[in-house]
Order: sequence, then structure tokens, then C-alpha cells
Amino acid sequence: MLSFDSLKMKMIAPERALRGRDVEMPVAGAHAVLGTPLKPPFPEGLQTATVALGCFWGAERAFWTLPGVYTTAVGYAAGYTPNPTYEEVCSGSTGHTEAVLIVFDPRRISYTDLLRTFWESHDPTQGMRQGNDVGTQYRSAILYADAEQQQLAESSRLAYQEQLRAAGYGEITTQIAPAGPFYYAEDYHQQYLHKNPGGYCGLGGTGVSCPIGLVRSA
Repeated sequence: MLSFDSLKMKMIAPERALRGRDVEMPVAGAHAVLGTPLKPPFPEGLQTATVALGCFWGAERAFWTLPGVYTTAVGYAAGYTPNPTYEEVCSGSTGHTEAVLIVFDPRRISYTDLLRTFWESHDPTQGMRQGNDVGTQYRSAILYADAEQQQLAESSRLAYQEQLRAAGYGEITTQIAPAGPFYYAEDYHQQYLHKNPGGYCGLGGTGVSCPIGLVRSA
């Protein structure tokens, strides 16, 4: 008989996913740390990036601290169920992964810089888990907004794979796919570790440097 954990590590088929709802999750108007809007419209000239690297509480903090990041938000992406709840996502019945939406100023920080933070902040070789966090909602993913982001994501994966292999790690399991809908998570999840400084953060990198984005813009 399969264990509960082994069942949670298998992606649900689209036709078996929960139906969801039409109503969006209400969130605060402003970022609790940066004071900027969580939802669009965003100022002209800014770009977005969407990534998943395990529990989104620690993942979001890794990005809101970067210079050039305008705002961040946590939510659910790369799944099937519209506007899911946290409990539904954790059940494995929606197909989503816990994701971070990053809005950034490309004049101050590049997409490649964000990718470097992404790779170095978690272990992308673990499949449907991140450390002790087990389930499809913890899978690693880069969800690109356009063809340029796709090319940069795929190139960075190849570069980091060489470094990981040299350090004794296995193959990267990170999903690289079109962004698709981003569903905002419940308000209490937004900037969670700022609101709860002693809260759980299971995020941990491999200690292997990613050889991209070494030169940051002024």
C-alpha cells in the first residue's frame, strides 16, 4: 500500500483536480515590508517573474530583500484549480506549487540576478519536496513570462547543473513552463516571516554557487 507521503508526491490528473471558485482571494492593498501594491497595475517599465522553491514563506523573503525588487506576493501557480485555498493546495488535489510573484525594475536588477537567487536558495534536485516539506506543492519551478525569460531560465539550469554535478548532486528536477495564472494566497501568508519573525522557514540551499548574474546593475 502506498503511504500518504508517496501519494502526495504524484501530480494529480487535470480531470481529477478540484473545481475551485470564481472569487479571488482578498489580500492587503500594500506589501507589509515595502509598502508597494501587491496587485497590478504596476508602474510602467517594471517586469514580473514567477518562481517556486519550496515553502513560500521563506521563498518570498529571499526576494523582497533584493535591491530593485518593487513588490512580492505569494500564491499558487502551475496547477489546475482556479482560486484554490491553502488547504486545497496542500491536499495535492489542485496541481499547484507554492509560488512567489516578483515585480522588479530591470534597470536595477536583472532577471538573471533573480534566477541566481532562485537557484542558490534551495535544492532543485529533490523532485516533489524541499527538505522535510513533502508534496507536489513544494516542487521547484520557473514559470516564464516570455521567450526571453524562457531562454535565460533554460540556460541557467544548464549552467547550474554542471556546478551541482561537480559537487556530487543529482539531476535538477525544476519545472520550466509558461507562467499561466497566478492565484494569490490568503492574506496571512503574504510576507509571513515579517509578520511572524519566529515562523517556520524550511528554505535551504545546497551551498553551490550559480555562475550567472555575477555583475549587478547600478
